[in-house]
Amino acid sequence: MAGRRRWLLAGALIAAGTTLLGPSVPGGGLFARALPADAPREVVPHRVMTWNLCNPCGARNVDRAREIALYAPQVVALQEACVSDVERIRDHLRRYYGLDYHAAYGPVLRHRGRCGGTPWTPGGYGQAILSAAPMTDRAVVEYPDGGSEDRGYLAVTTTVDGRSVRVFTTHLAQRRQEGVRARQAEVLAAAIARYDRAVVLGDFNAVPAAPELAPVWSLAADADSRCRPSSLDGCPTTTDWRARFDYVFLRGVTALGQRVRPTSHSDHDVLYADLDLSR
Repeated sequence: MAGRRRWLLAGALIAAGTTLLGPSVPGGGLFARALPADAPREVVPHRVMTWNLCNPCGARNVDRAREIALYAPQVVALQEACVSDVERIRDHLRRYYGLDYHAAYGPVLRHRGRCGGTPWTPGGYGQAILSAAPMTDRAVVEYPDGGSEDRGYLAVTTTVDGRSVRVFTTHLAQRRQEGVRARQAEVLAAAIARYDRAVVLGDFNAVPAAPELAPVWSLAADADSRCRPSSLDGCPTTTDWRARFDYVFLRGVTALGQRVRPTSHSDHDVLYADLDLSR
């Protein structure tokens, strides 16, 4: 009887742990943590988010999924993203948090060291967009000069705040490559200029006053009114090294507010904005 009681107690403890922590993730013995009570339970239709995942940084995709679920944006732009990782993040969002997203991928290189795969079919690495609404007119553009690593942008047409909008995500060249970034920004700006209404998300690897961002600033404004090239008072940083590199640029779209949220799962913070496309 004593042995049976010990087994019953062990079973009860395991069941309680599963209830508190959530179901295990297949193949890894991982757990999906529950969301706080004040987190959205459904997608927020007017919210967009950008996040550099940091690769390679060893973060678990189940933790990345929870970070997205905390804010439940309509559109999520991801940089330094492996196609396989985004697929798993998307699956976790659906399974554990009931958030169903469409996915668009914009790999600019194939890299087994970053994204796994076999020597003859390495994983795709670059940008990705998750959208609660379907996406059309996907465009993947690699910049003519990526600098020290291939770089580009991904663009789709989707729905935010109930209205159609062109969404871009990009990752410009690494730091200390100002001239390369300037040429990349010109290519990106030429694409943005074709649309009266656009949301441009990403890691630009440059502070707001950097001259190379001038082509983008000429077409769009930061979702945070405090962040302008000429006035940076109160403009929050978005990286572990206390620099503002990540942006939500808006063209023909009004911002209701923007937030930076620190995370332990990347060297970049989560940046999201609530938008009004009705004006």
